[in-house]
Amino acid sequence: MTLFKAAVLGICAAILALSLKPVRGEYSTMLSLAAGGIIFTFILVKLDTMIQVIRQIGSYISVNPQYIGILIKIIGVSYLCEFSASLCKDAGYQTIASQIEIAGKLTILVMSMPVLLALLDTVGSFLQ
Repeated sequence: MTLFKAAVLGICAAILALSLKPVRGEYSTMLSLAAGGIIFTFILVKLDTMIQVIRQIGSYISVNPQYIGILIKIIGVSYLCEFSASLCKDAGYQTIASQIEIAGKLTILVMSMPVLLALLDTVGSFLQ
C-alpha cells in the first residue's frame, strides 16, 4: 500500500509541477522537492524492514557483525546519493548531481576497505 501511495503522490506532484512551471518555476521546484522528501520517508519505512532482515540473516551465518553494519551503511549511502542526485538533476543541476554520485561512489569504496582487507587476509591464510 505504501508503494501505491508513493506512486500516486509522485504522479500528482509531477502533474502539479508541470502546470506550475510556466507560471512560477520556483514553486514547481519546491513542489518536486517536497514530494521527493515525502516519498523518501515512505522509503525509509521499508529500509528499516530491510535492515532487520539483513541482521537476521547475519545471525544465521557466522559473519562478523561489523561487516553487516558496513553493508547496511553502504546501502544507506547509495540510496541517499541516488536520491540527492535525482533531486539535483530534476532541479537542472546535472554537474552537482554528478559530483554527488562520485562522492557516493568514493565513500562506498572507502567504507568497503575493511571487508576487502578481511577478504585478502582470508585468501592469504588459504595460500599459506
